Order: sequence, then C-alpha cells, then structure tokens
Amino acid sequence: MNIEIALLLILAMAGLGVFVGMRLRRKLSENQFAGAEQAAAQILEDARKEADTLRKDAIIQAKDAVLEAKSEWEQESRELRRELQAHEKRLLQKEEHLDRKAALADTREEDLSRRERAVAQQEETIKALQAEGEQLVRDQQARLEEISGFTAEEAKQQLMDLMESEARHDSAKRIRQIEEEARETADKKAKEILALAIQRYAGDYVAEKTVSVVPLPTDEMKGRIIGREGRNIRAIEAATGIDLIIDDTPEAVIISGFNPVRREVARLSLERLIADGRIHPARIEEIVTKATLDVDNAIREAGEQATFDVGVHGIHPEIIKLIGRLRYRTSYGQNVLQHSLEVAFLCGIMAAELGLNVKQAKRAGLLHDIGKAVDHEIEGSHAVIGADLARKYGESPKIVHALAAHHEDEKPETMLAVLVQAADALSGARPGARREMLETYVKRLADLERIGTSFNGVTSCFAIQAGREIRVMVSSEDVSDAQSYTLAREIARKIETDMTYPGQIKVNVIRETRAIDYAK
Repeated sequence: MNIEIALLLILAMAGLGVFVGMRLRRKLSENQFAGAEQAAAQILEDARKEADTLRKDAIIQAKDAVLEAKSEWEQESRELRRELQAHEKRLLQKEEHLDRKAALADTREEDLSRRERAVAQQEETIKALQAEGEQLVRDQQARLEEISGFTAEEAKQQLMDLMESEARHDSAKRIRQIEEEARETADKKAKEILALAIQRYAGDYVAEKTVSVVPLPTDEMKGRIIGREGRNIRAIEAATGIDLIIDDTPEAVIISGFNPVRREVARLSLERLIADGRIHPARIEEIVTKATLDVDNAIREAGEQATFDVGVHGIHPEIIKLIGRLRYRTSYGQNVLQHSLEVAFLCGIMAAELGLNVKQAKRAGLLHDIGKAVDHEIEGSHAVIGADLARKYGESPKIVHALAAHHEDEKPETMLAVLVQAADALSGARPGARREMLETYVKRLADLERIGTSFNGVTSCFAIQAGREIRVMVSSEDVSDAQSYTLAREIARKIETDMTYPGQIKVNVIRETRAIDYAK
C-alpha cells in the first residue's frame, strides 16, 4: 500500500515536473519571439534610414555628374567653336591668297601675251635682216671669187692646208721640246726618288750559309749521334730528310740539305738531343716531331710579324705562312724575308713620292718573292709561281701582275709592276746585300769583259762597280754615233742571254774622236 502511494507520489511529482517544464518552455518561446519582433522592427527601421541616406547620396552624386558632364560639354563646345573659327579664318586667308595669285597670274598672262607679240615682231625683223645679210654675203663672195680667181671651196681648202702645215710644224716643235724636257727631268727625278728611298730605309743583313753547324760539347758525342752500326744517324736523316756530315772537324757536326726548313728542323732536333743526352730512334722521332711544330709556329709568327711591320692587312693565312718560310731562304747570301721587307719599304717610299697607292705598293713589295718559298717543290720561275699563288689566295690583279712581271716573265704594264722591279733590283744590288764566292765574282767580271770585246769595232771593255756596269770603248772610225746606240743594245741583249746575275747591268758605250796636230 505504501509502495503504491509512493509510486503515485512519484508519478505526481513527475507529472508536475513535466507540466512546469512545458510552461517554462512556452514562456521562454514567447519572450524570444517578442525580442525577435523588436529586432526585426529595429532592422527595418535602420534599413529605411540607410536607404534614405543612400537615395540622398545617389541624388547628390547624380547631380554632380550632370554638372560635371555639362561643364565638360561646354568646354568641348568652346574648343570646337574656337577650332571652327580658326579654320574659317585660315580658309578666308587662303581664299584671299588664291585671289591675289589669280590676279597676279592674269597680269603675267597679259604681260606674256605682250612679250610674245613683241618677240614675233622681232623675229620677223631678224628674218628680214638675215635674208638681207645672206644676200650681201653672197654678193661679196661672188665679188671676191671674181677678183681672186678662186672659188670658195678652193680658198677654204688652201686655208685648211696652210693651217694644217702650221699646226704640224708647231706640234713637231712642241713634241721635240717635251721630249727634251722629259729626258732632262726624268733621269734627275728618278735619281732623286731612288736616293730618297735609300736614305729613308737602310737595312742591315747578316749573311746566311746553306749549311748549318751544330757545336758539340765533346768529340765523344759524335759516337752517340752515330749510334750502334749507325742507327741513330740513319734515324735522324730519315726523320728530317737532311744529311749529317760528321768529319774531322773538332766538336762540330755539319747539317746539309736542299730544303732550308728541314735543315732548321734538323738543327733544332740535334741541339735538343745533345742537350737531353738520350739519343735513340724513338727519342729522335719524338724530338723531330716537336721541333717540326716549333718551326711551323716560328714560320707563322715570322709571317705575321712581317705583315705587321709593313702595315698590310687582310692577307690569306697560307700567304702569311709562305712569307714566314722566306725566313729560312737565302739568295746570294741575302735573307729573302729581310729582302722582301726592304723591297716593301722601298716600294712604299717611291710610291709616296710618285703619288701612288702606298699600301698597295708595300703589299706587292712584301709578296714579290713568295714563289721562292716553294720553288724547290714546284717547277717554274719563282715570279710565275708567286703570281699563281697570289691569284689562288685572292690577291688583286694588280698585285698578281706586279709579282709576275718583277723579273720580266711578263711585260710590266702598270706603274706598280715597274716600282716592284726597281725596288727589287735596288735591294739586291746595293753594296753588301748579297755575297758571292771570289771565283764566281771574278768569273762574272771576266765574262762581262769577254762579251763586250766580242763585237766588231770594240777596242777595250772594262767591268766596273762590282760588275754592275761595263764601259765599252769603240773606234770612232768603225762605229758611228748612231751605231753606238745599236751596239749598246746588242751587248745588253747578249748579256741577258748568256749570263745569270742579280739586279741589272748598265752597258755604257763610249765613242770619241781625237784630232791631233803638232805646232812647229
């Protein structure tokens, strides 16, 4: 019973709790709804206020935009109005200018019309005067023909013959005068140019031999160079293509060969082998290879230095190598590279004196003997070989012709060719430039005198100036003045045919008449 009462009490309390809870929730919901309505009303009020504010701001901005647009339109209207007024003003000015031009054109047209009428009247007057003058000329011509007995054509021909005769006489006198002046001044001018060229360039030469001598520290080194059963010397000669002469000369080995570049390679190789001390075939091949590369570099550097010294540019690299190879070539004991440099400077000096292209003259002088760098490998004259090489590597036709003509292989046709020819002879002929053996020198002088005395009418012949000139004495009874010129030419041609010599030889034929009497 008590349990039931307790359960009922619990259920009653639970129901009461549920009811109280429901009442509390309903009260809370009513309070929240009222707050939300108030908040919504406040939001609506705020929105209306903000909308009014935005509407007012928009109205103000619209009014400002309208005012600004109106102001801009008024400004553009004023500028457009000013431009239209300026354009209208210019049009009015152009119209006035055109009106003035039209008026001026009308005035000029009227003036031209008046002048045309005046010119037409003058032409009629001139025609009448011309006809009257022609008639007078015909009348006078007929009267002159009647008086002189010659027709007009005959008189004209006689006058022309007379004028032609006088002109021929005057021209002959002028030609003779020009020839005499040229003969007097040409020799003097040539001497001045050559003397100036010699004075402004004087080079020293160290005469070079065709063999090289390598000193040895001791005579025992000769045996090491020869090697067992001669294998070392054979290896050196096979690698370099040069002959080694080991004779009784103390502490020296002679290197002899036809190719100067190979001889230089052999000399460097032998000097390095002697300094190294290890002499056997394998080491010999290694040293010769390195020496060959060093000589090639030296050749290229010598060619580049030569072009730099002369001041010429744009030369093909192969031509530069050929120029460098001339360092190891000699001609009558004269170093060919130094000779080419001297010829280049002489050509430049003479070209400057004559008003020619100095750089072109120097270029031709430097390249004139490049054929000597390969003339032992290619058949033919070194002048022709050099011209072919220059043509192959893009040198100008003038340079090519100057190279080919500097030894008369071709006839000189340009002033440049003549300059190179003269500078080459001048460089080779100057005292001390070239060296000959005594026997060769004496034989050349004897041959010159023999050729001179082989002609009829020659009484004596003397070779002077180291064989650069011969003086031929002739009998005045057997050889006339005119024949002496022919004799000089014949002797010169025979020397060119029978002898080989550097430079040129002057043939001087001397004829004199001696009248002798005695006073008693």
